[in-house]
Amino acid sequence: MCTSALRLVCVCLLFRTSLSCFQCFVEVSDSLSLCWGHIVTKNNVRNVDACFKKLDRIFNYHEKVIEAGRVGRGYGEQLKNLLDAEILPLVKEFNEKLNKDTVYEERLQRAADNFIAAASKLPRVSGCFPPCGFQSAGAVYNCVTCQYDSCEFPLDCPVKDINATENSRSQMWCEVPFHLPGDIQVIWRVAEEVKTQQVDQFKEVTAGLDRLYSIPSASLQHRGTYQCEIYSGQRSIVRLYFFLTVTPEVLLGHTELQEIFDLSLLPAGRLLPDPGASPCCILLSLPLLLTTCLTALFLLLFLSLGALYWSSKPKQTPHAEHAAGDEDLEF
Repeated sequence: MCTSALRLVCVCLLFRTSLSCFQCFVEVSDSLSLCWGHIVTKNNVRNVDACFKKLDRIFNYHEKVIEAGRVGRGYGEQLKNLLDAEILPLVKEFNEKLNKDTVYEERLQRAADNFIAAASKLPRVSGCFPPCGFQSAGAVYNCVTCQYDSCEFPLDCPVKDINATENSRSQMWCEVPFHLPGDIQVIWRVAEEVKTQQVDQFKEVTAGLDRLYSIPSASLQHRGTYQCEIYSGQRSIVRLYFFLTVTPEVLLGHTELQEIFDLSLLPAGRLLPDPGASPCCILLSLPLLLTTCLTALFLLLFLSLGALYWSSKPKQTPHAEHAAGDEDLEF
């Protein structure tokens, strides 16, 4: 009866703390056997509670132990084997035997150091790639929750803007930076004329394995949001969005002609100063512009004076010309 009550108290003490690598992998019965003979030297009494507090300090709350346990998916079993290799021999050695707390301190600390050194050599996770997608390969083992933590990103990626000229080819790639399973299926959908991520506005276009969606000759009717959704089995992994804007050829041609016209108004085809250029650069171009303006003014003045001179000169009549001819004959 007393033994059962003692075991119940020990279990309560064991689970009052947060979980960690030690409690994720070491059985409760092994923990009880390990701490059974813990003697507090100061009072020379057996104290199981003090043993569990020691385990908390050395294993459960030790940041290096928790960090060493953050291995990639698939290495949890190896993590357990490493911890068992350090703890189970102590369980067998200390079971129903009295040992001072100083012995427990030394042996448990050595076991923790060995575990940290060995677990740190296991492959680490490659990491999570923001900003979206269910990335199972990026999960890491969490010794606090005793499970793998996935990358907590939303399924939907931000909308990417794409511009295309009318009658030109437009392509969209359903690519992600993280690893994908081998049994994926790709579904392309479109929401015409609008920029949106509301799933109910899309209609399916294609389904299969092709992660490239190509429009050979873009027209104004192709404007809208295109959605690429990747599945693995029945699970959706990620949804990518592309908002396509199509520029008419007439508008593009008008813009190019306007640029050429603007350049033709400048001397020697020089470009207008950049709006973000420094005032120093703008001041350097002022003398050239001033010279050009003065030259144009002087040329206009000379042309005006010439026109005034020719308009004020008297014109000879035919009678005057005939009289001038008679005078020449008299001589």
